[in-house]
Amino acid sequence: IITYVINFIALMMILEIFGLHVMPLLAGAGVIGLAIGFGAQSLVKDIITGFFVIFEDQFSVGDYIKINTYEGEVIEIGLRTTKIKSDAGELHFIPNGSIIQVTNYSILNSKAVVDVTIANDGSIERAERVLIELLNSMEGKYDALVKAPEFLGIETINPDEVVLRVTAETKPLQNVEFSRVLRKEISAALDLIGIKSTYSGSES
Repeated sequence: IITYVINFIALMMILEIFGLHVMPLLAGAGVIGLAIGFGAQSLVKDIITGFFVIFEDQFSVGDYIKINTYEGEVIEIGLRTTKIKSDAGELHFIPNGSIIQVTNYSILNSKAVVDVTIANDGSIERAERVLIELLNSMEGKYDALVKAPEFLGIETINPDEVVLRVTAETKPLQNVEFSRVLRKEISAALDLIGIKSTYSGSES
């Protein structure tokens, strides 16, 4: 850098000797230097943030994450940028320096919640017995499950219907798919004893 500065000053002196005005050049060089300085500052911020992302193991390639407003699978982690692919197939290039908030969905286990609605016609106890037996039998049956689903009991009740709640702890990101499996299993089990059911629920 010192060599470049000395050469630049020598060039300015030579141009001055030949009668050329160097002030406009110096002003232009100042603007360019300032722009480079700002660019370098942004670059340094990207690299420092990238270093901490890697060092702290905030996320890894293959994880499903949300960075700011972007959500998807991590494709590549670089010192300057992080690439994530959305569910729609979009590839987002995110400067590491712009990362403010990260949510990693691939670290902790997930939870599926299924609410089973049946008629309030005196069949609650039968439904409860069947559900408890079914849920206990599911342990070890599905790879997505961490342990047997739990029957939490009555969630709401009114003169016409009763809502029973079931939860299941699953491996990361397996909750949505397993909720579908759980609804299907419960529906089949209740149908066998003549109880019609409808479903709602959430995943987290």
